[in-house]
Amino acid sequence: MARVAGLAGTEERSFGTVRYERDGWVATLTIDRERTLNSFCLRLFEEVQEALRLAERDDAVAVVVLTGAGDRAFCSGADLREHWELCRRPRDYVKWIREFIAMQTALMRCAKPTIARLNGLVLGGGNELNMACDLAIAADDVIIQQAEPARGSVSGIGVTQWVPLAVGDRRAREAVFLCEPISARQAVEWGMINQAVPRAELDAAVAAMAAKLVDKFPESLRYAKVQLNALREQVWAATAPHAGEWLAIHAGMPEAHEGMRAFLDKREPNRIGLRERAVRDASPEFAGGPPVGRCPQCGADDLPEQHAFCGHCGAKLLP
Repeated sequence: MARVAGLAGTEERSFGTVRYERDGWVATLTIDRERTLNSFCLRLFEEVQEALRLAERDDAVAVVVLTGAGDRAFCSGADLREHWELCRRPRDYVKWIREFIAMQTALMRCAKPTIARLNGLVLGGGNELNMACDLAIAADDVIIQQAEPARGSVSGIGVTQWVPLAVGDRRAREAVFLCEPISARQAVEWGMINQAVPRAELDAAVAAMAAKLVDKFPESLRYAKVQLNALREQVWAATAPHAGEWLAIHAGMPEAHEGMRAFLDKREPNRIGLRERAVRDASPEFAGGPPVGRCPQCGADDLPEQHAFCGHCGAKLLP
């Protein structure tokens, strides 16, 4: 990152999944999970909040820049391997999603202006992170893409709330429903990001925008942000807690399981197959039918209604 002149000194700190660097008036938070394309994990949510608190309480910080390590990805959203484990225990998923909401809220309400430095792929929840920032500048070869309805989930913690405010209702629906790639240039035209520049000019463009923000009165900027956040806050309060609860419950459903399992198997999810099952089966929400069966041999309860044999003792259940 290019340095904004005006204040001497630097500070560096590593939180494990996040690197914190202050150079002059600018603090840069770097998601440091390059091996997983800077994907989310529970520890990351906690450490981003900790780094934001550090920046907020330091009067030497005028601007916060958020970016990803390396040049392949800004953030690729959820780590789907971790997600698969959470889908097996939805009660743990709710703990995960609440920390995600807390991180997004902290980023939206950060007392300093925030710039998303989009240095690579912005996928799924990565775009939710982008939308939580005040401003965004991307390398012009960057792709932004929602993937959730294609993977058995919903982009309900930042995109469905804030993208319509930025790009309009129809374009937001196109982005969320179709899950198609959006180029950096198209994202600028839509109003999803502020600038798209050649990759070699990314740092200079971010530094130039940061310098303009540094040269404003901090109290005035802080209150301007509170006012500009008014609509964001309203839709956030009305939808984010509900979305978190729904996502936690949905984590145990067949759509989420098929989406996660397909990722691990390195194949496309069988989306049409789930539609066909919904037409064919009485209770498509349950793999193998609802858990209402009882084994006459061993007395085991909560067996899938359509299973032919007991999973405990092997006794035949269906004629």
